[in-house]
Amino acid sequence: MRSALFALAAASVFASAAQAAPATYAIDPTHTFATFEIDHFGASTNRARFDKKSGSVQFDKAAKTGKVEIELDMTSVNSGTPAFNKHLQSADIFNAEKFPTAKFVSDKFVYDGDKLKEVTGQLTLLDKTNPVTLKANKFTCYESPMLKREVCGGDFEATIDRTQWGMNYGVDWGFAKNVRLVLQIEAVKQ
Repeated sequence: MRSALFALAAASVFASAAQAAPATYAIDPTHTFATFEIDHFGASTNRARFDKKSGSVQFDKAAKTGKVEIELDMTSVNSGTPAFNKHLQSADIFNAEKFPTAKFVSDKFVYDGDKLKEVTGQLTLLDKTNPVTLKANKFTCYESPMLKREVCGGDFEATIDRTQWGMNYGVDWGFAKNVRLVLQIEAVKQ
């Protein structure tokens, strides 16, 4: 009897530990968009997106912890104007030939009660790494009726000073230093 109770208690402990383990989610590129916005002499806002992106998320809902790795293909920058895309990829700005990827890595999810408030991590761009905090404008997990799997995602944003990464093009002419990053991310449980 004692052995049976011990086995039942041990099984319960292991089952609880298994439920609390982080799940792995793969970034869904069809529902993930990474865009940026920068002021253009106070007259308008230049916008572009990255068409190729990949990554993964490890997320433990119960513990409110996670890890994120998102990689952007800098050669896939798309402003809708081919000549501007070429300039964005040039050594003046993203230097995509020498630095073809940018990467955001985080292992800190910050909550306010049950609501995800922000994800803090490190952004590597032009071979320089600096801290970035992505504010969560919304975040949820749901059971996808099409995929028959759990999907977690949200809308995030941050404003960065591009000169921290050595991206100084046009600053002397009055171009803005601050760039607004807007990320819509959805990831599918694996």
